[in-house]
Amino acid sequence: MSFDGITIHALVRELDRALSDSRITKIAQPQPEELIITVKNGGEKHLLLMNANASLPLIYLTQENEISPLKAPGFLMLLRKYIGSGVIEKVSQPGLERVVRLQIRHLDELGDLARKYLYIEIMGKYSNIIFTDDNDRIIDSIKRIGANTSSVREVLPGRDYFIPSQKDKYNPFDVTRTMFIEEILRRPGETARVIASGLVGFSSVSSVEVCLRAGVDPSVSQASLTQDQKNALFDAFRQILAMIDQTEPSPVIYSDPVTKKPLEFSAWPLLSYENASCTRSSSVSKMLYSYYSAKNTYSNMKQRSADLRKNVKNLLERESRKLNIQQKQLESSKKMDKYRIYGELLHTYGYEAREGDDSLEVINYYDNKPLKIPLDPKKPVMECANDYFKRYEKLKRTKEAVSLQIEDTRKNIDELDSVLTSLDMAEDEGDLSEIRHELSDYGFLRKSSHSKKEKALKAKPLHFVTDDGADIYVGKNNYQNEYVTFKLAKPLDWWFHAKNMPGSHVIIKTDGGEPSDKDFEIAAQIAAYYSRGRDNDKTEIDYVKRKEVMKSPGKAKGFVIYHTNYSMTVHPEVSGVRKA
Repeated sequence: MSFDGITIHALVRELDRALSDSRITKIAQPQPEELIITVKNGGEKHLLLMNANASLPLIYLTQENEISPLKAPGFLMLLRKYIGSGVIEKVSQPGLERVVRLQIRHLDELGDLARKYLYIEIMGKYSNIIFTDDNDRIIDSIKRIGANTSSVREVLPGRDYFIPSQKDKYNPFDVTRTMFIEEILRRPGETARVIASGLVGFSSVSSVEVCLRAGVDPSVSQASLTQDQKNALFDAFRQILAMIDQTEPSPVIYSDPVTKKPLEFSAWPLLSYENASCTRSSSVSKMLYSYYSAKNTYSNMKQRSADLRKNVKNLLERESRKLNIQQKQLESSKKMDKYRIYGELLHTYGYEAREGDDSLEVINYYDNKPLKIPLDPKKPVMECANDYFKRYEKLKRTKEAVSLQIEDTRKNIDELDSVLTSLDMAEDEGDLSEIRHELSDYGFLRKSSHSKKEKALKAKPLHFVTDDGADIYVGKNNYQNEYVTFKLAKPLDWWFHAKNMPGSHVIIKTDGGEPSDKDFEIAAQIAAYYSRGRDNDKTEIDYVKRKEVMKSPGKAKGFVIYHTNYSMTVHPEVSGVRKA
């Protein structure tokens, strides 16, 4: 679930229990838009991280401290001056807004008791951390917003603090059945979108959850809803409010059951992710930390492969331009037979030409049609004939050489295209290391001395097991494809591959038996998913006994040929298996 009002509702409950009556012992600002407040309560110590970065606004309890810059920013110095040894009295959330409020007690310059508030707004690009006095007048903020930046609200010292009203949105706790049906569900659009647009703190994920709990298709238009469905939606909405207000959070992270890529998080279980892999967390903070750490791993993987991907794309463009030039050269070489015929005819009819003629018209004995042959009036006819034979020989040599070059260039394009697909399927540094080896081994990248660490990163093919117990292996790059097909697979194992496109070699181990029809379909779906066609609705898959597959002569590792096969068209997905 996005960091919506429901998630913050659960987090605030957790923070209030952990931080109430805790004394602030340290405030740090490791990043320009990030704060870490260290508090102690008796023998317990907590670190509260809050980040107002537009791309990833966060707030949760953490165990990891960060190094602060040598020079403290002005906002940090201000906080240390006022609340450096203050006590957090309460953590709250206004309504179901994406706002966390820390109420802090401290002593002022005269030693009298005073209160300040720290607002952490988790609002995407509008996120901010705002410090106010006890009358909610802004003292300062981590990001100052002037009138030239926002016409809705200025966030500047001396201004009154308020939460910008969300147009046409209602506080969920104030919504009655009549309001829900007549005000919210009357708006045009898909049901889930309508609910999200009408309720403060409800994201698209939580609105889909309302629909599923009510037994209503989230994508159906609100105009087609029956009265019973509208009532069911309101009842489901109230059930969710009761759940978040009266029951303890049960934080979960949903991941792809195969790739383990994090898909979503939620403070309470979601019906919309029943088929995903589910990992429970002991707290909302740990859930947020684990989710964003795992997500960063995948983001970093994309970043680590970005340079490699750019190199491969540049090489592909270079080879494509080269192929275009070579094809034009090959096209021009088609004139060679014309020059040969000119030479032969001049040897036959050259005696008819007169000195100084710039052409000679003869009968072409190959098709019995008149043919006009250009001549150089300054040269004898036989010398012109020999010039045409020389042109013919030159173009003949060009055709032979260019034909070989085109074959090599097309082979390079095929190999680079397959590498680009392998990069899409790379899951860890080991996969990237193998791809680098492949590119350098085939001359696309400069060879370098491979360190022991790189060799230790050698990746393994994916291994899945179906519900029927069949073993399925998947190569993620050309080296792994070579291994899967010609080392791991036996002659009677079944081999799968996406038709006429780069993709993984997939095999089902038969062990002397025959896989079920369901396992055949599962293997085909996996072959489609791990191919260039993974985003297609349907992808055609060839499958054949492994003994029918042979290495493609003159091609790189992982390129094969086969002459007899079966085919099926499937939807690309990985389901009905577990990762071994």
